[in-house]
Amino acid sequence: MGLFELKEKIEQRWPGQAKCLFDAKGAECEITCGREVLPWLCGWLFLGYDCSYAGLVVEEGASQWQLRHVFYNDGGFIHVLPGAPLAEKTFPSIVEFVHAADWHEREAEDMFGLVFEGHPRLGDFILHDDAWQENVEPMRRGFDSHAAMSRRKPDTGWRPHRIVREPGAFVMPIGPKFSGVTESVHFLLETVGEDVIRFTPRLFYKWRAIEKLAEGKKADDVLLLAERFAATTAFAHGLAFCQAVECICGTEVPERAKVLRVFLAELERLRQHAGAIQEICESTALVVAASQSGIFEEEMLRASGGLTGHRYLFGLLAPGGLLCDLADNACRVALERSKKALAELNELERRLRVSSSFLDRLEEVGSVASETAAAYGLLGPIARASGVVRDMRRARPYSGYEKFQFDIPGEQEGDGYARLRVLFAEARQSVRIMEQAVAFLQEGPVRQPVELRAGAALGWVEAPRGGAFHWVRLDEHGHIVRYHVAPPSFANWHGFHLAVEKFAFQDFPIMLSSFDLSVAENDR
Repeated sequence: MGLFELKEKIEQRWPGQAKCLFDAKGAECEITCGREVLPWLCGWLFLGYDCSYAGLVVEEGASQWQLRHVFYNDGGFIHVLPGAPLAEKTFPSIVEFVHAADWHEREAEDMFGLVFEGHPRLGDFILHDDAWQENVEPMRRGFDSHAAMSRRKPDTGWRPHRIVREPGAFVMPIGPKFSGVTESVHFLLETVGEDVIRFTPRLFYKWRAIEKLAEGKKADDVLLLAERFAATTAFAHGLAFCQAVECICGTEVPERAKVLRVFLAELERLRQHAGAIQEICESTALVVAASQSGIFEEEMLRASGGLTGHRYLFGLLAPGGLLCDLADNACRVALERSKKALAELNELERRLRVSSSFLDRLEEVGSVASETAAAYGLLGPIARASGVVRDMRRARPYSGYEKFQFDIPGEQEGDGYARLRVLFAEARQSVRIMEQAVAFLQEGPVRQPVELRAGAALGWVEAPRGGAFHWVRLDEHGHIVRYHVAPPSFANWHGFHLAVEKFAFQDFPIMLSSFDLSVAENDR
């Protein structure tokens, strides 16, 4: 069913209660609806129309709230917009039908003070009850981000929210402080023995308020924020932001810049997957295998640095294309280094496949069923390992990806080993795409001048960890009015407990590594 057929279906189901408008290309649909039909309409899109949930964007206008529930499938993006006067801060929750919206509504409650009727649990999310005072609402326009919070006092009586109440039950805390590069996150594992019955991650200890910092800044300045809140996936998030700005301004990116963007995005994906494979090997105490995959990741970092001048691909993107050109021969050198390293990675995979002690730690461990993965809105390799094979490069192609030939690897088991196999398979597809990109390179400019203007748009990419969505609204001077990011780790942290619960404590580090979760990307 296409978007135009969708319009007929919706207007038949909810006559006079929902209105559909299309963009000029017919690839996006905005549905304005009354709050009384909002949960049912969103549930129908999610459960009956094969849509995935991208996130919730809250905007505070001069007199109205504008909530934007964003769905998508192969037909396009669907924005569901219920509105209300600013004096009204209560909206119906959609989580009964769209469980993927759970954390998005909790975020909106903390950031804007909105209340979602029917939501099973609000509060104590981003603004922890033991560290923040109530009713702060930091994303409201009237909030002064430069003023000191004079009444900020920790709640010494805070206790974790417990589910298991049986005799002998206890909560095993892990974190929030860790050594090395691991950022702050608190894991609460409830149990009455060795198996985890209930798992709760407590994040946002280093919440950086990127979206608030962006307000009033120029687009180029906010690009620096987009690239830096998650350094290991800097290029992907920078690209999503640039594409949103380009859509607002009607800018057509030069063909050479598109191809180079694809090449660099796949180089980043290849390096990120190598790092995830290394973490899995380390979690199973395979020191030699971890060292080998670490060498592969280092080789990709050196290839990135040699090609662009930065190991993590910072400072390359700009609205309209790239800040600098990359020589064809330099791209070929980076490709050859990638192919050589991939051959070594393939050999590592072959050896891991016949290591019984390694497979015993991954097979049938941390399994997530396909139906559950879809209900929680899991993204990227995690979802594809559970049979939810959706990739933004194919579902909603960008930067010319529709011209490239590649496969979307998927598995059905949904366990740690399935997630590892997807990582290896996607690494091979990244090199395949990079080969085509080098062949597609033609002479030409790499940047088109951008005339900033008022408007709003959604930018999206398939980041290494999954779909990333950046909402940008500009004023008539080209300054940011609203910036919202829905990173893949936000969705995957939400569903991580599915893999942990009903498995033993000693498997927890392995399941954590196989999900390749980022605290920094989440705590934006």
